[in-house]
Amino acid sequence: MAVLSVSNVYKDFGNSHILKGVDLELSQGEQCVIKGSSGCGKSTLLYLIGGLENITSGQITVDNLNIGQMNDAKLANYRNSKIGFVFQFHFLLSSLTCLENILLPARLGGHDVSNVKKYIHSLAKTLGVAECLKRYPYEISGGQQQRINLIRALSLRPKLLLCDEPTGNLDSKNSKIVADLIFELSRELGTTLLVVTHDEEMSRKFSRIHTMIDGVLH
Repeated sequence: MAVLSVSNVYKDFGNSHILKGVDLELSQGEQCVIKGSSGCGKSTLLYLIGGLENITSGQITVDNLNIGQMNDAKLANYRNSKIGFVFQFHFLLSSLTCLENILLPARLGGHDVSNVKKYIHSLAKTLGVAECLKRYPYEISGGQQQRINLIRALSLRPKLLLCDEPTGNLDSKNSKIVADLIFELSRELGTTLLVVTHDEEMSRKFSRIHTMIDGVLH
């Protein structure tokens, strides 16, 4: 059964046609990467799947939920319960510790924080950032910040992990570390993974590779 189904999706911004009839289907645990030049529409597709932008036409379903039929409240719940996001920039709040940042989605979604916290500590140990949980984002390195971001994305065990240029703001050493972690953790957890990236080394990890050219997925 498909966790993600994108069917004949179009996205326009004014008179600009960004996506032109995109189709994509991913099964439970499948790992897929989309490559393409800047402005080709690959990040836009990710935002549509994540419920951050509205579809112009077509249909997207995730775990049998039709995103286009959701109001704002249902979209917020969908993002909290089904989707994990990893962006190029970590968007960690400087006024909160790393642990408090990670726990934000759980608190906002009304989840059992005590159970989530146990899982967070387990992930942090695996990713080598257990000592960072009590620190503030500005007290740790860029590579550590992105690993904290990854833990936040996985903290509620999402059905679908969406990564937008996850290594784009890192040096080569940390890029490889984060890329390896994203790939291996999604496989271990059985989370469906969709990545858009310019990183050729990261792309080579995937057996399923698509290229976006001028709003068309190949």
